[in-house]
Amino acid sequence: MRSPHAAALILGAALLFPLSTLAASCCGGGSGGSLILPKMMYTATSVDIAYETYNGFWGDDGQWREDPPSSDLNQKRLSLGFAQRINDNWQASVSIPYIWNDNVYANNSFQTSGIGDTSITVLYEAFDDITCTWVLDTWEDYKPAMYFGASLTAPTGISPYDDVTNNFDITGRGFYRLDLKASFEKTVFPWNVSLAFNYGKYFERSINREYGVYVAPYQKNLGDRMSVSTSLGYTFFLEKGNTFTVTGAYADLQEKKATIEGLTDETSGMEKRSFSTTGAWANEDKSVVLKATYAYTPRYHDWGRNFPTTNTLSMGVSYVYE
Repeated sequence: MRSPHAAALILGAALLFPLSTLAASCCGGGSGGSLILPKMMYTATSVDIAYETYNGFWGDDGQWREDPPSSDLNQKRLSLGFAQRINDNWQASVSIPYIWNDNVYANNSFQTSGIGDTSITVLYEAFDDITCTWVLDTWEDYKPAMYFGASLTAPTGISPYDDVTNNFDITGRGFYRLDLKASFEKTVFPWNVSLAFNYGKYFERSINREYGVYVAPYQKNLGDRMSVSTSLGYTFFLEKGNTFTVTGAYADLQEKKATIEGLTDETSGMEKRSFSTTGAWANEDKSVVLKATYAYTPRYHDWGRNFPTTNTLSMGVSYVYE
């Protein structure tokens, strides 16, 4: 069985972290939306859980439509992350999700689970000192924290090209993808802003099975993926040096059409625009960050294409070692 929600079931875990806000990571704490080591810290671990619900979808024409009656589509994710500093300006991280699909669609029920696609990221910090400041007195005070890097997504999840019977068994996309990343953030306490760009390119692969049925081998590649996100946050200073930061973010994701044997697949490609709000608590030395994020997509025409409208609640904790 195939449904308009296939893209979200495949992409859910993969989209959670790339579209998270990055604000104030160089200072520690911040939005807590991504596992990025603060400056001068060397190791970090994180655990995140997410619950995503699907309600309606955009067709290829960009028009929003309701789900069939009695549909109930949900996905739960547990993501483990680890980051390590390589030297003063380089750091690397890995994120591995485990996914549970629990869906009722067109009077059929499906419950599956499995590991998702794994991502490995390397980042270069194009700044030598912490850029957070209280005032803007000199030109040096205006300098933002700048990160440049790359991320490799490995198809460790269950894809449509494995031994599955329908879309609701899927936990991964089945393709390797290399993303180039750039993000810029600036904190002038108590405010912080960020802007992040991402460009991803998939690696073509040979397909010989679709939904458990063997087919004549053919070459397929997914379309290039581009995303941009921006955020604005405000930090409240609590007792004993603890902080609580509230961040609002907007993200725009687009993926071009796939190709099969070099020919464009006109039924593919996707777009999605979304908003999110994050609350993050950090202790005095910013070694512990607790965060919660609510992300949602408006049910408006032309705000997406070939993608469902979703609401996601995620919570997590990260611990940083000096």
